[in-house]
Amino acid sequence: MLDDPGVDALVRQWTAERAHDADADEAHRIASEWLADAPTVSTPGIPGQRARAGAASWATVETADPRYLTAMRKRLPEVPHELLAAAAGWWQMVGGVAEAEEWWDAGMSPLDQRALDYRAAGLAPSDLARRLGPLTVLEHLRRGSAPAWCVARLQRQRRDGAA
Repeated sequence: MLDDPGVDALVRQWTAERAHDADADEAHRIASEWLADAPTVSTPGIPGQRARAGAASWATVETADPRYLTAMRKRLPEVPHELLAAAAGWWQMVGGVAEAEEWWDAGMSPLDQRALDYRAAGLAPSDLARRLGPLTVLEHLRRGSAPAWCVARLQRQRRDGAA
């Protein structure tokens, strides 16, 4: 195995990447010092948006609509707020709370971002329970079938059923 040219090339590349030279060390030191001196942003805010407390402070921007967070908190009480806020932020960009709850009721967790991909491919929450052969659409998706394949099969099933 050591005579394999691919292994030898990989070992040479790995060794070269880990070799320290004076220029690389100096560049790393300068970059580290510069990043350490850079100001850090504590909380996001929109310029011009003032808090009610006074004109001198900025109001923070909510990362997610509280309605989404409330709906998610009911379903997932033990999940950390940061994770719920991130998931709610994605959901609020594509639809309303009622639609997100339909996906959740159909078997997709509010934290599973694949539901957004399924939605973009043309699937609806009601499609997840439909059967494609011996499995439901949701079972096909969980086994790795492409959402586009499921959409095409559903369309063919509708066309054949209507004809």
